[in-house]
This record gives sequence, structure tokens and C-alpha cells, in this order.
Amino acid sequence: MICSFCDGVVRESRPIDASVFAEARSRGLDSVIARIVAGRITSDTPLDAVLDPQLQHIAPPSLLTDIDRAADRLQYAVVQEERIGVLTDYDADGLTSHAVITESLLRFGVSMQKVTHWIGHRLEDGYGISETLVDRLLESTPLPQLLISADCGSSDESQIARLKASGIDVIVTDHHQVSVHGPPPSAYAVVNPNRVDCNYPDKAIAGCMVSWLVMSHVRKGLIDQQSIATDTPKLGDLLDYVALGTVADCVSLGSSETNRAVVKAGLLLIRKQQRPCWQVAVSQLTKVSRDINAELLAFQLAPRLNARGRIGHSLRGYEYLVAQSLAEATNAFLDLDADNKTRRTIEKEMIEKAKPLAHRQHLHGGLVLCVVLENGHPGVQGIVASRLVETEGRPSIVLTPGNEPTMLTGSMRSVPGVDAKALLDAVNARLPGALSRYGGHTGACGLTVSRDALAGFSRQLQEIYRMTYPDTGPKPRFLIDGELLPEQLSVAWIEQMEALGPFGRGFDQPIFVGVFQVIAARPVGQEKTHLSLSLLVEGRQVRAIWFSALEPHQPAPVSSGDWIECIYSLSINTFRGQEVSLTVRHGELKQEGKIHA
Repeated sequence: MICSFCDGVVRESRPIDASVFAEARSRGLDSVIARIVAGRITSDTPLDAVLDPQLQHIAPPSLLTDIDRAADRLQYAVVQEERIGVLTDYDADGLTSHAVITESLLRFGVSMQKVTHWIGHRLEDGYGISETLVDRLLESTPLPQLLISADCGSSDESQIARLKASGIDVIVTDHHQVSVHGPPPSAYAVVNPNRVDCNYPDKAIAGCMVSWLVMSHVRKGLIDQQSIATDTPKLGDLLDYVALGTVADCVSLGSSETNRAVVKAGLLLIRKQQRPCWQVAVSQLTKVSRDINAELLAFQLAPRLNARGRIGHSLRGYEYLVAQSLAEATNAFLDLDADNKTRRTIEKEMIEKAKPLAHRQHLHGGLVLCVVLENGHPGVQGIVASRLVETEGRPSIVLTPGNEPTMLTGSMRSVPGVDAKALLDAVNARLPGALSRYGGHTGACGLTVSRDALAGFSRQLQEIYRMTYPDTGPKPRFLIDGELLPEQLSVAWIEQMEALGPFGRGFDQPIFVGVFQVIAARPVGQEKTHLSLSLLVEGRQVRAIWFSALEPHQPAPVSSGDWIECIYSLSINTFRGQEVSLTVRHGELKQEGKIHA
């Protein structure tokens, strides 16, 4: 919408690292491309890590604490044909981790009849190795002799102790912050780059990458002990799963050369469409394989995988990933797509209720917004919190009733530069017991808080935020990479820009500013809330889309002949061949050709 944020929009030129800019220019990059790079990394990050990330630069698995112990135990289970349980989280990172582990086990000669799958149910079990999930596991027969977790488990000592007492060895592979009490002592091994005693240099890798490193180390060990053939295929072809999980989990694509390298390599694999799941993704989401990029994975495919976990059981998402035929993959995708449509309906209703509550808190000086939706769906908390961050520019928490009437469960989403997990750690230290359960990372957390403790929790959260981030302004910010010349609004120039990808958290998609004349404006979408635009700049006409530009069935905020200053991103639209497409992030009516100072 025009001026859609409550207190306006702060638009700033993105700060750049002068030395990175100079080096990029010396390598022949044009000034805008060089600015894009220099605005996302510092001189501490080698420029080649961005321009040409390579898998061979990934740190070896042996640097991960406990990986030898974990690999030895897994090797023993493979050789002795033990029953192995695989337990993962219900989101895209967890599901891709599940696929990496099981596909690796198959490669090592493990019969899937020896493998049991445990994927938590968001509503019934909650996050991680939870009590109800362990209850079900311990009631199953026969019990696994070894359980390997992925993308969870670092803070689940009590349940791991139950499993150990039942004779089950537990290997935790995870990337979330470890409990302040340290790794769970009852686990046979805990492989997590965020352990304080772990020397692995890249702390920003996703859970699926930790799983991939562990299974790669297992493969090496099995070959060394001559338990599998020396020509057993390496696991590089599983990086397609790792790419999807990495992008979906919003880990850094800036400071982490590992993440950039695996996403780049994984995207190439996905575009080759050698798995039925990727063939279906291309046919259903875009007709051209080159259009499969990090943004499409993050905003189209990952939400469909996550949707089943939000409103049902995530196993269907795993079945989609490992489908052996096009028919299986298509049927699974259509199920996930239907779930996603249901999720969007629920999300829309919750956002309509949450927005005015959050806006009121913001107007009254709220620094961290905390909204309780008594009739809200717990599976959509995180999405709604993210929407509040977008509209209010503040860290946001959305809570809904938990399984127990005295408890509320919720999700927290943060803004750049504000560590959500550290805030909750600080509140927990001040108010022990207020949070019965929480976990996550800098950008996103899950939490459970008692109703009685909610007021105190919120007060402490505001106070800790005020002390920790005293200079954080209340307005949403757009960091602008510059103003483009009309000739840069071309397919050739956008291809140069896209070559810097993958873009994502920590390496944001470039955002530009410019003034355009509106040639045509047409509301589109089921409720006519989006705006399709034809724009003109110095004789060059371009197409644009402005999502959520207006309220349902309201007239367009701009019309033919108007001048509009757009904050926008660029892409190539392949629907009618190849043409430039702008996505408007924010717009303001302007006098002809004048950019807001």
C-alpha cells in the first residue's frame, strides 16, 4: 500500500565495505553489482566465497565434536543390521534431513525394513524430541536399537534419558543453540556446530547440512573398514535436499561460504530434474527449470512442505521428496498444495485479527510485539509473526492456547540485528520457570509460556530489549542498493545480478529505488488485492507486480499518468519468453522524476 507502515518507511542507502567494493571493481564488476556485493559482506569474507563458492572449501566433517563417536556407532548399526530410528523436526529442514539420512542408509546397504520414521506432529507433539513423541516411540515394537535425530534434540535431555533407560542409543545431530546446561549428557553423541566445545568454523549451517556431514563421515568410515565398496557413490547428489533445507531454514547465505556453496550446487542438481520431486516442482511451480532459484524454494516449495506440518502430519512431505515415480511425486505434491491453500485461509483470518492488536501495541511504544490469539491455529503462529514483522517492523510473538489450558504456545520472529534466542535466554534468566520450553536461533524461536507468567514475561522482554538495543528505531527499514539507469532494466543486466546468488537471509535480494510513470494499473488476484502495473522510465516500458497493494475490492492507489517512486526488486519473467519484471516493495506518489530525499 502507499505508506502502508504505521510510522512510515525508513529508506537508507545500504552501507558498503569500501575495500570489498574496490576489489570487486578491480575484477571488472560494474559499480552497482560491486555495491551489491560490498553491501552484504565485509573484508573478512573472501570475495571468491561470494562470486565462486566451491564445495571443496567446506570444512571437513572431522572438525565437528563427537562426529567420530557418532559415525562409529552408526557404522556398527549398519554392519550389525540393527534397527535404526530416524527422528526429525516437521519443517523443511527436518524433512530434508530425514531424506538425507535415509537415502544415505540405503546407499550403505541398509534395508528400509530396519528403519523406522519418527517425525513429530506440531500440534500433538510440539517441537523436538518431545514427551508425547517418545511415548509413542516407546510403545512401538520392535524398538529401535539406535535413534538418530536431525534438526532437533540439543535441549531434550529428559526425553533422551528416557530413551537411554529403555536401551536405545541416541545420536543427536542438530544446529540449534545448545542448552545453557550443555549438550544432553544421556545422548550417545551430540553433533552440533553450535556446541561451545566445537571447533567447526561455520556455525551457520542448517540441520540438513549437519546430517549430510555426519553421513558423509559414516560413508568414509564404512569404506575404511571395508564394510562397503570403495566405489560406493559419494553423497554429493544429496545436496539438492540440503539446498532446499538450507534456504527454507533462513540460515545465513552471506557470511557462510558453506551455505552458499551447497545451495549453489544443490540448485544445479534440482534444475537437472533427476528426481521425480523436482520434475513435479518445475511442472507445477514454473515451466522453465532455470527459474528454480533460492527464492522459489523459500517462498513456493518450502511453504508447501511446511504446510502439512502446520495442519497435519509431515510424513507426506518426506514421501514427496523421496518419491520413486512421477505419479507418486505428483500425488504427494497435490496433497501438499491443498494443505497450503488451507494454511493460507487460516493465516489470512489470523492476520486480520493480529494486525490491529500488534499495531495498537506499537503505537503505545511496544518494542517487542506480543499478540495472543485465543482462537488461533498453533500451526500458523510463525507465519503470522513474520507478517507482523513486515508490517510493524518490530520483533513479534504470536501465541495461541496450548494443549494445557494454563499454557500458551507461540512463535517469535525477529528483525535484522536483533537476536531472538538471546532475548528469550535473558528473560528466562530473570524469570526462571516463566518459559516452560523454548528454543531456536537468532531469527526465529518457539516458546511455551504459562498464562499466569505472560504479563511478567512481556514486561521483562520489553525492558531487556530496551537495554540491549537502545538505538533500534521503531520504523521498518529498506536498505537500498542504488538507483538503476534505464539501460540496466534489461534481461542481460539482471542475469549479471542473479549470478551473485543465491540470495537469502544474510545475503538479501537487491533492492533499488526509482521514479516511474504509470502507464496502466490493474487490480489482480482472487480478492483483487495485488496490482499489475505497466511503468515507463525514459522511454523504456517495464512490467511490475505490487503484492498486497490495496484492500480487497478497493480502487487502485495509482492510475495512468501518475508518477510513483518505487522501492523494488528485479527478476526475469519467463512466462512470455524473457522480460524484465519489477516487484514493488513500497510506493509513494511523486512529482515527475523526483526521488524522495
